[in-house]
Amino acid sequence: MEVRRLRLLREFADRGSIGAVADALHMTPSAVSQQLKVLAEEAGVALLEPDGRGIRLTDAGGALVLRADEVIAAVERAQEEMASYRSGQAMVRLAMFPSGSTLLLPGVLDRAAASGIDVRAVHLDVEYANAAPGLADFDIVVTHRGERTASMSAPRVRVTELMREPVDVIVAADSDLAGADRVPVADLADRDWISVEGGFPVDDVLQSISAFTGVAPRVTQRMLDFTTIEALVAGGHGIALMPRYAVRHPGVHRLELAGVRAARVYEALTRPRVRRAITTVEEHLRQVAESVRAR
Repeated sequence: MEVRRLRLLREFADRGSIGAVADALHMTPSAVSQQLKVLAEEAGVALLEPDGRGIRLTDAGGALVLRADEVIAAVERAQEEMASYRSGQAMVRLAMFPSGSTLLLPGVLDRAAASGIDVRAVHLDVEYANAAPGLADFDIVVTHRGERTASMSAPRVRVTELMREPVDVIVAADSDLAGADRVPVADLADRDWISVEGGFPVDDVLQSISAFTGVAPRVTQRMLDFTTIEALVAGGHGIALMPRYAVRHPGVHRLELAGVRAARVYEALTRPRVRRAITTVEEHLRQVAESVRAR
């Protein structure tokens, strides 16, 4: 079996359709289909089967994808070693959610540069359940979940917990709540809230507060940018939940929640077997997260 055909099969497993694979690899759908057909002939068993209007992996196809991950990882490790002899530098593609990258990325880049690794980082801000598909395009995906959400479990994804960040309430500096450092959850029941979109860790905490108080939160605005959320809170337009290390606006006051354990958990997602440079950057992420906790 040729490695390039195994890559196509893995791309199909990651992207879910022949058309998506063709778009990602700048091929025609017919060329992708033909190569996968040849791979099935080499394997001696059907790798794809009809699924409504589309197709999906057979059990044999799924099993071969797991082996393809191993083969491709071994080839990439060999290529990385040869590249290091030529240039002395490896490249790692890193995707992170925005507030996490603000906190961790500068330190990671410093450590990676000292290790001779070129990190190419981008923002990827998706719900936790949609983070793993990012591994089709990136070597490491740093994501976050509410601590009450179970960590994902998938045969082609390795999960490394990086850190736990408490979630607090922020109020305007001149709010009636601003005279304390902690606030009972019951005192938040009848307030206007500014929150993130549903499915993100902070909104999960808001739903926990709702379950505790028995009162549905009155959400007046939903934003995905914490800087905007802070500005709205500072302007008196409501209160909000914020990850502790993301709070920066001088016009807000931070309150710890009393009666509810609330936090988001940072995780690094990779394939189970990866190049040495990827494991090195993953370790850099863990080290920087540890330094944040220490501070």
